[in-house]
Order: sequence, then C-alpha cells, then structure tokens
Amino acid sequence: MTPDLPTALAYFAVFLFSTTLHEAAHAWAALRGGDPTAYHGGQVSLDPMPHIRREPFGMVILPLLSSVTLGWPFGYASAPYDPNWAMRFPRRAAFMALAGPAANLALVLLALMALRAGAFFEVFTPPPTANFGTLTATDLGPAWDAAGRILSIVFSLNLLLCVFNLLPFPPLDGSAAITLLMSPGVTARYQQFVWGTPMLGFIGLFAAWQLFPMIFGPVFSAAINLIYPGVTYG
Repeated sequence: MTPDLPTALAYFAVFLFSTTLHEAAHAWAALRGGDPTAYHGGQVSLDPMPHIRREPFGMVILPLLSSVTLGWPFGYASAPYDPNWAMRFPRRAAFMALAGPAANLALVLLALMALRAGAFFEVFTPPPTANFGTLTATDLGPAWDAAGRILSIVFSLNLLLCVFNLLPFPPLDGSAAITLLMSPGVTARYQQFVWGTPMLGFIGLFAAWQLFPMIFGPVFSAAINLIYPGVTYG
C-alpha cells in the first residue's frame, strides 16, 4: 500500500534537508581539517542546490520516486574530498566521515526533545503501536497531528541515516571512521586497499543492506522507548 501524497512529500522534504545537513557537515569538517575541496564546490552550505547539482538523481529523482511508490525515501549524496589529504591526515579524514552521521544524530536528539516536550505537556500521547514515522497520537486536531508526524519522520529517518552510514562497509562513512582504531601503518594499507578495489563498494553496500535490518530493529526499539517515560514498545 503506497502512502498518501502529503506523507510521501513530507518524507522527501525531510530526506532532502537531512541529507543536505549530512553532506554539509562532511564538507565543513573537511574544511576545518585542511581540505577545501567541498568548500570550493559550495557544499559547506545548508542550501540544498550545491548538493543537488552534484547528485541530482540521488538527491531528488530517486528519493522522490521511492517516497511516492514505496512509502519511504531511498537515495544518496556525496561530498568531494582530496584523497591525498586523507592519506596524509587519516584521523582528520575519519572525523570528516563521522561528521555526517553526527549531524543526523543531532536531528534525532532535537526531534526526541520536541517529542518528549509534547508528551510532557500532553500534546502528544503514546500511540497503540509505534512504527517508523508514526510515533505520536493526539486529540488536538490536524495541525498537531501533522506536527507529530513530521517530528516522527525526522526522528525515524535520521536515526536510520545515522546508523546505516556508521556501518563499517565501503563506501559508507563507518568504513573511514574505523581507521581511528588502527595504527598509522595499518591505516595506510587499509586506505590503499579500499581505494584500490572499486568492487568493494558494491560488496559493502550489499553486506550493509543484508545486515542493516538486524542492527536497526533493536536500535530503533531502544530509541523510541526514550520518548514516553514508563511506556515500552517492542
């Protein structure tokens, strides 16, 4: 069953903003670390247009179509960086990789605080069942119902983006962040292997796609149980 058009457009709008923030965080962290590549491309910005120009299919066409047909957005984006810089400063590159998921986590926490505040003031009440994108109930009319739905989507979608991108499989952000746990020599060999083996990207995405439901399910259940004190889902 496909979602209604307003819900599909809400998912797309949240995806567009969240992905823009994710990539802008990568670009800003790289600039702070000494790589201005993405900055020169205009991507240290919350304006989605520089990011859309770089990945129009992944940022607009694919997520819009999947929102309308599947009920949730699927897409991708990227921020350019200098591989030579990453080789010279692997720790800075690792923190650049972490900046994107950290931006999504910040949106999760903001949505969580808003949902908790709504529950405290009895604007939102616990729904009978909590699902991805549906974390509130209300008797205060369509405006508050829409607000609860938007907050639910922001919370759910950004939690998904954060957790998925932290998986340690190329080309996801986690595959670069794990170098923080490696010695300099191992990091250099790891980077050369990953960048020199293009097929790893396809293998990594396939592995992430297979493992993600098993990882995200418990994380999502634990996260939504933070919204309503004394109410447990899952």
